[in-house]
Amino acid sequence: MACSVIELRQYTLRPGRRDVLIDLFDREFIESQEDLGMRVIGQFRVLDEPDQFFWVRGFTDMQERDASLRAFYGGPVWREHRDVANATMVDSDNVLLLRPSRPDSGFDLVQTERPPLGRDRARDRLFVANIFYFREPIEHKFAEHFERVMLPEILRTGMDVRAYFVSEHSANTFPALPVREDENAFVWFGVFSSGAAYKDQPVAGPFADAMRRPPEIKRLAPTSRSLLR
Repeated sequence: MACSVIELRQYTLRPGRRDVLIDLFDREFIESQEDLGMRVIGQFRVLDEPDQFFWVRGFTDMQERDASLRAFYGGPVWREHRDVANATMVDSDNVLLLRPSRPDSGFDLVQTERPPLGRDRARDRLFVANIFYFREPIEHKFAEHFERVMLPEILRTGMDVRAYFVSEHSANTFPALPVREDENAFVWFGVFSSGAAYKDQPVAGPFADAMRRPPEIKRLAPTSRSLLR
């Protein structure tokens, strides 16, 4: 399934409740979403923020997103488990709607298999999400800078760059799940073979003055059933 639209979802959870949500999510909310046309791409613990859960799901297009979300959140699996899930959360509205910067810059999941339920441990890999916010819609210009200037430097550090995205500015057709529609964001994902190999990455360079806020750099550990691993 090629995903032309993705949601990047960051949840703030109640203290000590992250593993409760992850256990429920990996058991009940993966196949039940994918059976309805979505792609659950990755679920992560945020290493530097013990009460943060970070996950990514994809859709073929905005029309499919609307239909799939209505089917899932109006369906029996969410109805059965929503109270337990919602009880773990303080905030679930920190959501960016994104699309690949170019047709081949999304996640390549063709030969990726999800681990079965019951695997206790994810691989010892460190994912890093880098989120840049701009005051004006210049994320496409920044994407050119990323490809020309930043990417070669990043690759020299030993990081494998998995994907990069810009904001999807289409209206949110499923307002029951809010998204941050006013953001002009560029997001790239990379992975190191282990957390010990992590090095700081280059930042915005000449685009620094155009940024709305400092970049968010999220060090991420995949859950045992994350497709990205």
